[in-house]
Amino acid sequence: MTRNLALASLCLLFMAGCSWFSWLPWVDGGKKKDTESLKPAKLTKYEPEVKITRRWSANVGKGLGRKYLRIRPVIVADRIYAADGYGQIDAFDRFTGKRQWRVQLPDESGGLLSGLNFMDRRDPSFVGGGVGAGGGMVFVGTTNGDVIALSAADGSQVWRASVDSEVLAPPATGDGKVYVQAIDGSLIALDLEDGKVVWEIDQQVPILTLRGTATPVFDGGVVYTGFANGNVVAVKAQNGEPVWEHLLMLPEGRSELDRMVDVDSTPLVDGPIVYAVSYQGNLRGLRRQDGNPLWELPMSSFLDLDEGYGNVYVVDANDTIVAVDTRTAEEEWRQDALARRRLSSPVVFSNYVAVTDYKGYLHILAQSDGRLLGRRKLDGKGVRSRMIYADGMLYALGNSGSLQALEVSVR
Repeated sequence: MTRNLALASLCLLFMAGCSWFSWLPWVDGGKKKDTESLKPAKLTKYEPEVKITRRWSANVGKGLGRKYLRIRPVIVADRIYAADGYGQIDAFDRFTGKRQWRVQLPDESGGLLSGLNFMDRRDPSFVGGGVGAGGGMVFVGTTNGDVIALSAADGSQVWRASVDSEVLAPPATGDGKVYVQAIDGSLIALDLEDGKVVWEIDQQVPILTLRGTATPVFDGGVVYTGFANGNVVAVKAQNGEPVWEHLLMLPEGRSELDRMVDVDSTPLVDGPIVYAVSYQGNLRGLRRQDGNPLWELPMSSFLDLDEGYGNVYVVDANDTIVAVDTRTAEEEWRQDALARRRLSSPVVFSNYVAVTDYKGYLHILAQSDGRLLGRRKLDGKGVRSRMIYADGMLYALGNSGSLQALEVSVR
């Protein structure tokens, strides 16, 4: 309890990225800022080249609330599963949008920390990590430190396990286990059948961190993830034994703010290479076998990566979208027309890169050169969760709880 209380007291940076809290006087030592340079970029005119068509939409509960939750949906076969921040889980036919089942989870925290919310104490949202899937089940994690497994068929609860700290990323599955990353620096493997702890590893958590964690990735019997201390690790899924550990960025600077090097971005595993990026740090290509660096590029980001056309796509801390050649580590292009618009993680499909912003706009860019191709308003309260793409359809969950299936086509 003491450990959790200390972490809750120290992890006060709910807004990820310096531009979000730059109005605080101690960020720049009290120097006056050029307020115009900190404002979100205005939407610019462009020549539309694609058409964005909404195929269906549905409502998922009360939305994501005020705690900067980024709950993304997950697709399993012909269904898409989505959650709001208040415990409602919905299953839809992903082709028609017809609801298959709905479940309302109870908030069973009841602990000392259950009422703490430094962003808005009136917001009782408690689902933070979701949605994961595997083994015929869907999983959500809570800010109370619970992991809940539901039947993918009908939403009935299979098991509920406690990991003692906030879960803010979707659980991952593989090798008969569920892998959960908690905000206290732990990576826990739970038994897929009953939720019992199989193994756990811990990393030291800095005094000051971004609010969030990487999502574990299971691939080939190994689990990859990143931590708030700047480390990217690979461990054996069977027993949690380390395979390798790599420090993306050594913390530097006089203040704890300067020393933040969180790896909140989910490692991107692609063939023999693992790509990873840290906040106020580097983007690196690591050899999957041993974690040795192949190349690096100075970069600051806390959002997930994606790849295509031989590039890795990054949304940096200033909301500039950057395409980096995976062979040479050179920038192919950068697009800053959406700077400071609090973008989502990029999603790559077909010839496009898609992002959403704090005003709820979907933006479509060309993979080849980053030019703007299309735009559509999706949700008046914004869209910060990462979108997902499957079989020609792009799915987006807005902050208000609006789940939409969208098709992008050439005009």
